[in-house]
Amino acid sequence: MSKIKPAKGAPYARILGVGGYRPTRVVPNEVILEKIDSSDEWIRSRSGIQTRHWANDEETVAAMSVEASGKAIADAGITAEQIGAVVVSTVSHFKQTPAVATEIADKLGTNKAAAFDISAGCAGFGYGLTLAKGMIVEGSAEYVLVIGVERLSDLTDLEDRATAFLFGDGAGAVVVGPSDEPAIGPTVWGSEGDKSETIKQTVPWTDYRTGEVERFPAITQEGQAVFRWAVFEMAKVAQQALDAAGIDATDLDVFIPHQANERIIDSMVKTLKLPESVTVARDVRTTGNTSAASIPLAMERLLATGEAKSGDTALVIGFGAGLVYAATVVTLP
Repeated sequence: MSKIKPAKGAPYARILGVGGYRPTRVVPNEVILEKIDSSDEWIRSRSGIQTRHWANDEETVAAMSVEASGKAIADAGITAEQIGAVVVSTVSHFKQTPAVATEIADKLGTNKAAAFDISAGCAGFGYGLTLAKGMIVEGSAEYVLVIGVERLSDLTDLEDRATAFLFGDGAGAVVVGPSDEPAIGPTVWGSEGDKSETIKQTVPWTDYRTGEVERFPAITQEGQAVFRWAVFEMAKVAQQALDAAGIDATDLDVFIPHQANERIIDSMVKTLKLPESVTVARDVRTTGNTSAASIPLAMERLLATGEAKSGDTALVIGFGAGLVYAATVVTLP
């Protein structure tokens, strides 16, 4: 018989607060068109994107994360010292080590919180949320800060007509804490590594270091393949998340998909047969694709504008490079 004592965590977990940070510089499509042969109409019709935010030198991955996290902590009504773990999802922190989460934890004033980074692309927020839920129920932390943050402008090839208009910068954060009732449903997640070439970094860092390539690595993708996968396969995953939570589309108040492309969002809404009463996040129009940051940023905006309210039931799903995905149903803070 095991001598290990059972965990004494909370019965359930929930999102208690949310915060976001968007860089001050707003970049319209006209700026993108300086380097590619396209049009504002084409960009809007293909993606829905009108503007995006690009960070300046001071708006680092850490700095944006601290700003977003401070808002989330205040929204949750706790102090930074109560944070037991900091989980950061990003692909645009260019130091292999140490994890940027450790710097963020220190700058926020946590009391030596556990801190680590994860790389799960546009599904990173869902991965972090699932880890946070596990920590709270297991008892290793009472409050967990989950951050999605990107400076994708650093990884954008402005001469690539297929991707130059897609990406933006920003940070979104949530505080996850104990709950007396279920408020984060089971996560449906996974990966399809056989399709990993459809979204990738153009070349390894080592090729740039050794001078084998002159251009800084960027993100590239096979647009049509990614579109088909997202529309057909991710709608199935979203439905599985609804089923796992024991609800159907008519029980939803809000749908917050990864803000990759408005055409993908529209197709998923149609496939899932969401009622017109369901509020659909469309932050992609003015924020672009911010990868791991897109879901918490969209969540924060919906709550700030009153399009969604505290206690609403929301379906969230992220999907991207890997190809990885994560979907769950949550109660909004």
